[in-house]
Amino acid sequence: MNRLNLEFSLSEVLWSAAGVAFVGVVADDALIALATLILLLGLKLVSTGDRLFVMPAAFAFHWSQTTLGLLYFDVMGREVPAISTSDYRPMVLIGLGCVLAIAVGVRLGLSLVKRPIDDDRPQFAFSLGLLATIYISTVGSQGILATLALENPSIRQILVSIDTARLGLLFLILRRLLHPVPRWGWVSAVVLGEVVLGITGFFAGFREPIVLAAIATLEIFDRRNVRHWIVLTVSGVAVVALGMLWMAIRGEYRREFIDVDKFQESRSARVDRVSSLGAEWLNGKSETMWETADKLVDRMWTVYYPALALARVPSHVPHSDGEILKAALIHIVTPRIFFPGKPNLQSDSEKVRKYSGVMVAGAEQNTSIAFGYAAESYVDFGLPWMFLPVVVFGVAIGWVYALFRKLLWHHELFISFATVTIWLALYLFERSWATMLGVTTGLIVYLGVPVLLLDRLLLVKFFTQKETEDGTFQQLQHPSQIR
Repeated sequence: MNRLNLEFSLSEVLWSAAGVAFVGVVADDALIALATLILLLGLKLVSTGDRLFVMPAAFAFHWSQTTLGLLYFDVMGREVPAISTSDYRPMVLIGLGCVLAIAVGVRLGLSLVKRPIDDDRPQFAFSLGLLATIYISTVGSQGILATLALENPSIRQILVSIDTARLGLLFLILRRLLHPVPRWGWVSAVVLGEVVLGITGFFAGFREPIVLAAIATLEIFDRRNVRHWIVLTVSGVAVVALGMLWMAIRGEYRREFIDVDKFQESRSARVDRVSSLGAEWLNGKSETMWETADKLVDRMWTVYYPALALARVPSHVPHSDGEILKAALIHIVTPRIFFPGKPNLQSDSEKVRKYSGVMVAGAEQNTSIAFGYAAESYVDFGLPWMFLPVVVFGVAIGWVYALFRKLLWHHELFISFATVTIWLALYLFERSWATMLGVTTGLIVYLGVPVLLLDRLLLVKFFTQKETEDGTFQQLQHPSQIR
């Protein structure tokens, strides 16, 4: 087992202390200062030390969903419903506790597997041309896979994982376009194309390509390079701007997506409609834009219903003594492909109704209101035991990352798998235990195992290329022997 190896330099301690103190004074809010401290400490805990920044990026996004409304109110002076209609601060504290628990767990998980030696490991598994060819072919299959997933619930997770693999291909292409010399024009073209595909779907699929481009840029980031700062800034602004645009148009757009004949089959019609709806929104009053910003913050800062549950449990509704987490675990170990008749889990909306005491929209309106794993843990176990399963989940995430870093011989395959898996498994605070554990397990089984098998097949080619002049193979270490 590795040591935790969590060392702080004097400069890190001093700068962090100064930053936390400054934020606390400016914000005049100890809770914001605490949130800043947890962010800085958490980023240190989840650092993997291999210039792959998906873990810190996913952690930071996860953290932002616990504090966004608080920061928005402090900086902009605008209230979202959770501020004015709930006792939100205890839930923010619990959310920050969950975030820190995940970070501690990740660090423990990373320490369970020794980091491999990178000598003689091939960096690239495929040519850029082959990657581009496969990627282009997968773009056209998105709609087919989505349709099949809806029509075949027993293999839905497999089909979703296959579609998710396309993000891995996208990330590899973006990395190749940034190494050894960045080709920013091509990177911009690929990301723009993905954003168009994402924002003209039924769900908001525009975020991931921008995030992947930012993560790829961080690998080559040079603090002295102004262009790198510009790229990261533009990425952040683009995510926020597109998020606001989507919040403004999604209601009308989705209605037409469902109701208008042939709208789903025509990408150009959807592009035109998004453009026209976006133009109408941009030409509206400034107050309309502020209202859209309020909605976006309210949508991302999912503490309102959990805060209401916190006030009702256990005074009005008793703790569930682990029933929610137990049901999620049973659901995961009984995949529908082998257990087609298994019952559906209780929806998030039903949990909100029961524990928060609000009659929200549910399955009868074909929707689900987020409750989140933090609220479920509190309902299940209360304080402080609710943090134990969160730590265990963090340990699993860190261990999976470290294990596949050791097992996957081709560095590029590991980077692709880890980036997609860690981001999708970790970035959302609002997920239920069932969804979070299901997504993570599905990615490991249906994406990780095939990637591992592919790595072993490519390893034969790698050993062949290492053949010596007299026709014998060099005695290279097998990946399983690496320490």
